[in-house]
Amino acid sequence: MVDIQLKPIAQQAVVIMGASSGIGRATALEFAKQGASVVVSARSQDGLDSLVKEISDAGGKAVAVPADVVIFSQVQAVAEKAVELYGRLDTWVHAAATAVFAPFEQVTPTEFERVIQVNLLGQVYGAMAALPHLRQTGQGALIHVSSVEARRSLPLQSSYAASKHGIEGFLDSLRVELQHEGVPISVTNVMPATINTPFYDKGLTKLGVKPTGVPPYYQPELVAEAILHVAAHPTRDIIVGDVGRVLDFLQKVSPTFVDWMLQAVGIEGQRTQSPKSIDSPNNLYTPMAGQDRARGDFNDKTIPSFLDWVDFHPVVKWSALAGIGILALLTIQPPKGG
Repeated sequence: MVDIQLKPIAQQAVVIMGASSGIGRATALEFAKQGASVVVSARSQDGLDSLVKEISDAGGKAVAVPADVVIFSQVQAVAEKAVELYGRLDTWVHAAATAVFAPFEQVTPTEFERVIQVNLLGQVYGAMAALPHLRQTGQGALIHVSSVEARRSLPLQSSYAASKHGIEGFLDSLRVELQHEGVPISVTNVMPATINTPFYDKGLTKLGVKPTGVPPYYQPELVAEAILHVAAHPTRDIIVGDVGRVLDFLQKVSPTFVDWMLQAVGIEGQRTQSPKSIDSPNNLYTPMAGQDRARGDFNDKTIPSFLDWVDFHPVVKWSALAGIGILALLTIQPPKGG
């Protein structure tokens, strides 16, 4: 295995794509708070400006570089600007995403293609732009924010789920190639469960109502904490939120049971009581004004997550597993007889 050493957060130059709202915004704020030099990027100039001001007012360092992740030259320009400003690139965080909430047969080819372009090809372009600079630095982290839907798809989100499955496949391939070459770059798939961000306000909906994630929710700061952890500690993948871990486990044990469970709660559970038409503003093709914030509208549905702490403290995690293994061995009775 390749020995990967990552810098402390305070010594890092970091790019965050999709930083104007949600997980990306929470992550940028936390990186800057801990002393990193940050470049933030998104399509929304207003969102980036307000984020840079918030970071600067708190004493942090950040520069905004607007970009659309489906235009490779713009993504390259973000990476190049980070190197120009800070002399290197240590960590690339890619969190930009969009969605269409609708039954598959109501999604147009153009809409499906657009989600794949933003969520999957955007992530690919990010890695293509970042890798040459990470190689030049000699180490670093590629951190791709996908979703627990990389492991288990939800109904009414066929294009989104397809894109997230694609991210996991892409990263699995890339990671092994880098390991084979002995390149000390950490490649991490961060898979959040249902997170309280403006994502559900910004996606295109054909449900007739504002969509919601299947509760419970977790706050975006929990994902930001996970991202900063893997930026300093090489990690293959991490699920954020206890419910996401449970869903992943159940999917491995019995996909058919999860099919039944989601049929029962996964469709009606994604509908709020707030009417919203297909013509309402969304971010599928253009930035959406008024949503430049980290948290969404579901604070009352958020809960704490406990197992994340274990992932953030791997010594405790592996010590506990070793202890369980030893106890299991001790309970095995040796065969009787001579």
